[in-house]
Amino acid sequence: MKKKIYICLFLVGLAFTYGESASATLDKQELYEESYPKIGYQSVDNALLAFERHFKKDVILPLRVPSLPFTHCLGRFSDLQGTINDSFDLECVHDQIPENHYTIEIRPSKHKIQFTNKHIKRSYLLKDGQSAHYIENSGSEMLVFEKANWQYLLSIDKRVSKQVSIQSLIEIANSIDYSTKKKKLL
Repeated sequence: MKKKIYICLFLVGLAFTYGESASATLDKQELYEESYPKIGYQSVDNALLAFERHFKKDVILPLRVPSLPFTHCLGRFSDLQGTINDSFDLECVHDQIPENHYTIEIRPSKHKIQFTNKHIKRSYLLKDGQSAHYIENSGSEMLVFEKANWQYLLSIDKRVSKQVSIQSLIEIANSIDYSTKKKKLL
């Protein structure tokens, strides 16, 4: 009889723990799906289209992404009175693995964010001849470069920098190909 009670208590405890864990997962998913739209995030396609219409110019996103799993990829067009601070933001996150966080920020080159030499840790040459600068801050590592009069900032959470190296970010930057866009128009 005691053995049956212990087994029942174990199963009840297991069900309670599993139920609690499933509930926490659902809460995190709702957090992303409810909170991100509240701060202007929407589908990547819709945000990018609004950004392109605003500037009357196409933007090409990288074909590659970091080799990390993501549960959500969202976009936001920040239209802040005029064009100086306007940007397109793409954010990829994982609702169970907070360090799996990757962002792309794009703005017109004429309104680019300026980085001083003290912020630039190293410079690289992309396959199209453009220079790219590696910048490290307290929580992330960034690769900053320009293509087709846009400034791109690729950023990865520092906690996954061993999985997503600077070389991976360079490969992502090199996957942005504006030459295919020109060929299609000709």
